[in-house]
Amino acid sequence: MKIFFLLCSIYTAVNSFVPAAPARHIHTIDRSSHVLYGKKKKKGGGGGGAAPQEEKLSARGRMVQERLAKQREEEERIKAAEEAERKRIEELERQEAEAERKKEEERERKRQKQKDKIERQKREGTYMTKAQKAKARLAEQRLQAMRDAGMIPLAEQNAAKKKVVYDNRQRGKGKGQQQQQQEEESQQPEPEPEQPKEEEKAPEPEPEPEKKEEPKAEEEKPAADDDDDDDWEKMDDSSGDEWDADSDDGDDKFADLEARMQKVAMEDDDVDLIELEKKKEQERLKELGRKRAEQERLEEEKRKAMMAEQEAADKQAMMAEQKREEGRRKREEQEKVNLAARSPDDLRCPIVVIMGHVDTGKTKLLDKIRKTNVQEGEAGGITQQIGATFFEKKTLEAQTAKLNETEKFDFKVPGMLVIDTPGHESFTNLRSRGSSLCDVAILVVDLMHGLEQQTIESLTMLRKRGVPFVIALNKVDRCYAWKTCKDTPIRDALKEQEEGTISEFRSRATDAKVQLQEQGVNSNIYWEMGDDDWMNSDFVPLVPTSAITGEGVQDVLMLLCQMAQRKIWKQLMWCANLQCTVLEVKAIDGLGMTVDVLVVNGHLKEGDKAVFCTLNGPIVTEIRGLLTPPPSREMRVKSEYIHHKEIKGALGVKVIGNNLEKVMAGTPVMIVGPDDEEEDIKAEVMSDLTNLEAKLSTDKSGVLVQASTLGALEALLQFLREETNPPIPVSAIGIGTVHKRDVTKISIMNEKGHPEYATILAFDVPIEREAREHAQEMGVRIMTADIIYHLFDQFTRFMDELTAKRREEAAAVAVFPSIIKILPQHVFNQKDPIIVGVEILEGILKVGTPLCIPALGGLFIGKVISIESNGHEQNTARKGGSVAVKIHNEGNPNITYGRQFDASHNIFSQLSRASIDALKANFKDALENEDWRLVVKMKKVFGIL
Repeated sequence: MKIFFLLCSIYTAVNSFVPAAPARHIHTIDRSSHVLYGKKKKKGGGGGGAAPQEEKLSARGRMVQERLAKQREEEERIKAAEEAERKRIEELERQEAEAERKKEEERERKRQKQKDKIERQKREGTYMTKAQKAKARLAEQRLQAMRDAGMIPLAEQNAAKKKVVYDNRQRGKGKGQQQQQQEEESQQPEPEPEQPKEEEKAPEPEPEPEKKEEPKAEEEKPAADDDDDDDWEKMDDSSGDEWDADSDDGDDKFADLEARMQKVAMEDDDVDLIELEKKKEQERLKELGRKRAEQERLEEEKRKAMMAEQEAADKQAMMAEQKREEGRRKREEQEKVNLAARSPDDLRCPIVVIMGHVDTGKTKLLDKIRKTNVQEGEAGGITQQIGATFFEKKTLEAQTAKLNETEKFDFKVPGMLVIDTPGHESFTNLRSRGSSLCDVAILVVDLMHGLEQQTIESLTMLRKRGVPFVIALNKVDRCYAWKTCKDTPIRDALKEQEEGTISEFRSRATDAKVQLQEQGVNSNIYWEMGDDDWMNSDFVPLVPTSAITGEGVQDVLMLLCQMAQRKIWKQLMWCANLQCTVLEVKAIDGLGMTVDVLVVNGHLKEGDKAVFCTLNGPIVTEIRGLLTPPPSREMRVKSEYIHHKEIKGALGVKVIGNNLEKVMAGTPVMIVGPDDEEEDIKAEVMSDLTNLEAKLSTDKSGVLVQASTLGALEALLQFLREETNPPIPVSAIGIGTVHKRDVTKISIMNEKGHPEYATILAFDVPIEREAREHAQEMGVRIMTADIIYHLFDQFTRFMDELTAKRREEAAAVAVFPSIIKILPQHVFNQKDPIIVGVEILEGILKVGTPLCIPALGGLFIGKVISIESNGHEQNTARKGGSVAVKIHNEGNPNITYGRQFDASHNIFSQLSRASIDALKANFKDALENEDWRLVVKMKKVFGIL
């Protein structure tokens, strides 16, 4: 329609430009096309206005023709698409009709085959309907049952089995037999009417459709024909001798009559038995219905009981939840009351943690404060566990007496509890646990070495938790020509030093300050700090100390007490709310499994019902004993413990109780009070377990780790999973002595096909003699050490030896991927051994690599038996290198360069599925990503799946 209107508008525009002309001429323009009109004007010459009229007419004409052509093309395309779709539909319909026709022919063939089979059976006289077959089977079964039961006499059975012989011509039989035969013949037609009755009654157990009854009449016909044939044969056989046959066969006729009478009786019995079977079936169905109804009733009762139990359980859970919420509400209200009752006159002991890098002198500094020697008792002088030491107020006053003569400081805190944390990197979790408990901290820095790795890590932890701390610049006595001033304040000791010693000290202290500044910490020597620096929480005081000679120890204690009383006095106000954390779980001879806890606030009493956290859920146990070491003694040191009936925080306590084996370090301890709900306390205790579960989760296959404490066990697991490459899996963990059962548990790794994991890593624990003997029998290795680093080194060395052994065994199978190109100008020997110069295009070429040329049908060249570069032999050559190789072919020593192959084709290392698997299992870290990509590329070349 749009095109029609466009043509009309064009026609109007053309007429408006045509000048006045005779009617005949205008008629010519109307009948001709625009192109013809243009030609006509061109022939007749042009007037003044003819040219512009011709240009406009031609452009518009072309535009119309183009649009018409496009329209025709579009119509033709649509017609073609419709025609193609119509043909496709017709083809589909034809295929469906063909498939349907074939199916119909197949069905017709099967029907005809069945019909032919039935006709054949009818001709043979063997055709029986389904009902007749069922009736015959049933009659045979019942007859056999009656025979087995002895209901049919033996004579009758023989008579029934005896076949009637019609040509029996015996003579001498009495007249009675002839008369009996006549009576039998007269009675012989009598059973005929019974047959329809039997046929009518027989289908009752299994009714047949009407159209299936049709073959019956056809079936009766052959039977009648057979009877006729038998009668004809009988007549033929008895012709001329009837009088003799009648007289001789009388007994047979009577016997036949008895058989027929028995058959009629059996048929009547069959009818009765069918009725009986019907009744039995009905009774069986009724019984099934009763049983089903009873079963449904029982199921309904069971379902109702389950629903009632579920409702009761839900109701009980809801009530328990309400009780738990009520208990939580009461507990929180009581905690608020206890917090409001705090007083600045009742302060608890500040908890101080000593942190720093390994071997900076942390434990030695603490030994100097308490006048003990724990350091010498630790393996290698390295702290392996968290230890807690309590200093009484009088001890602090005695230690700082000389310094306090000038400082005049009044001690208000009742004492100080100091925690010593391990310094080396494997004990990050123990340092974290210590720093999360502390109020103030001592960060020990080695003046000779400055900041080290664990020092920076400890510094980060303290700043993250916002803990105020003092930096002890230890080992000041290492300065050149230091004069020892035992147990004196550091300023008094510096006054006694030479100028050069003081200059070295100043230089090293400045270096330490610069390093701290790089970590974003402002610091200064504490006596050089002004009042503004003390008020600024970002400024950290530096205290030069010597853990050997004791210089500066008094200054550290004084600063800690000042910081506690000036900066965190609100935090140190004692509160009745119990705040208790597990530090360690350890077995003690004579006491069993004990738990070292740190009581920060609140009370612990002997006989309290305590709730601890384990991986298997919370455990509730009664506190049987509260032990503390003597004042200024550490909990790790074996000494006479002091028994307490009640403990007030802050203090480190050893708790004795039952079922403490699986208590987790770092988890809170809570007490179930008389007004508390036990379930609420359990839920609160278990809330912090999520972080610890990830640390102690084990793998299906791996080594067994046994440690003396849970903290050391955590450190071992962290190292094995995070700091080894590849990570070492752990399948089982334990605390305490290694027993025979532990060896049996880990020996299963030999059966699982991981003999390298049949290993026990035992840290700081004894091993039973039976366990060692059993380990030798079971092929289990037990590695022991008192220092975790040594244990790591042992297992790493074992794994390296095992890896080297496996690589040596797999070297004959593993083939490294490589593609090389022969340099034709460097061919030194063309025949076995072939010696040529090659360039490694990709991958790694090793001695023993089999070489082939896939472009020549996988032609095997030989094995590389040596590689030489610049006159030196080497085992490998990598991508981009040019080397000389010697190739030997044992199977075909006649292969020759220039005859079977030349430099026109690249040579590949011959890979197989077995060689790739050997690479993955034993040389995974020896190949880079680029080499593995080459393996994938070569798999396609060799057709390896």
